[in-house]
Amino acid sequence: MIQIVDSELADASRRSGGWLVCRQGCTQCCIGVFSINQLDVSRLRQGLADLQVLAPERAAGVRERAREAVARLAPEFPGDPATGLLDEGEFAEQRFAEFANDEPCPALDPETVNCELYESRPMPCRTFGPPVRSEDGLGVCELCYHGASDEDIASCEMIPDADDLESTLLQQLERTTGVRGETIVAFALVP
Repeated sequence: MIQIVDSELADASRRSGGWLVCRQGCTQCCIGVFSINQLDVSRLRQGLADLQVLAPERAAGVRERAREAVARLAPEFPGDPATGLLDEGEFAEQRFAEFANDEPCPALDPETVNCELYESRPMPCRTFGPPVRSEDGLGVCELCYHGASDEDIASCEMIPDADDLESTLLQQLERTTGVRGETIVAFALVP
């Protein structure tokens, strides 16, 4: 699935040309929490384990930033801070929309301004920037597509998972692990 999404991103980036300004060092999508599913949790944890082998000091930095974030966020967390799982429902969604919008991702190294877990990043990170359709319409990063017409933007649309493979894989993982629900990156990295 990752290869499919990354291929779609590469194609959307090619079609977008200079309108897509996402580059290494841009952290627009790294500030503010967002929900991730259990597939994302699994990839992040594996990525952190891999980083531990390759660069233990960098992995320790990610873990420390995640622990600090959980400590800051737990009192107002719109879910269960013991499990890290977000509450579900309309009221929970409203609470989450107003939650931790200025919180940096713990995978973001504040010195290098690089994602320490880039290869293992969650789906929302992989699809941020290019035009992606949701129930709210065609969304893009506010830094991108300046001067592009609606038609130009639509011609660059990214369809990350046309066959909905993610849902199938997520159901399989949730059946296997018994863990169901969404969380945020900080809680995913502090099991």
